[in-house]
Amino acid sequence: MQAMISERMERQLDFIVVIDALKDITRQSITTGSRRQENDAEHSWHLAVMAMILSEYAEDQTIDIAKVISMVLIHDLVEIYAGDTYCYDEKGYEDKAEREQEAADRLFNMLPEDQAQRMMSLWQEFEEMETKEAAFAATLDRFQPLLLNYNTEGHTWQRPGITSEKVLKRTEIAKEKVPQLYEYIERLIQRSIERGMLKP
Repeated sequence: MQAMISERMERQLDFIVVIDALKDITRQSITTGSRRQENDAEHSWHLAVMAMILSEYAEDQTIDIAKVISMVLIHDLVEIYAGDTYCYDEKGYEDKAEREQEAADRLFNMLPEDQAQRMMSLWQEFEEMETKEAAFAATLDRFQPLLLNYNTEGHTWQRPGITSEKVLKRTEIAKEKVPQLYEYIERLIQRSIERGMLKP
């Protein structure tokens, strides 16, 4: 006897098909291998692996790494509709929160209500950066582009107006939440200045 496909499953599968578009959202950073622009799906995957590998450096060892991984896997899904906003684009940040909230409403509400609420809650928690999980996830989100820049001769740092002060400010959340990682960030930034990849 053939099982009936439920409306719930239909909505879940529709969502799964739509989020495949994340692979088409390009970011400013380039990959360390072929030196092409990375996409949002690759970025999210990279953060998930980083969360697994670097979890021992979280200041609070009661951190729920499974939750962190969930956050980093979904944090950029809204960019399917809102687009990627370059982190040093001051003009783009003026309406970023509004664009992304509209995108979150549109996207997550494709899912059954319980899953929509779960996704929205995780996404909002990440954006607010107040819980230990969100702070750790946000730290990784800010560290990953720095790591790529360092290993691609400062690719996105070559743009006008990008300075070590701006990069440090962008990664400042790590100073309190992941201090060991912040020490490494400071070292990379100093080396980048010395190698001429980043302006002082």
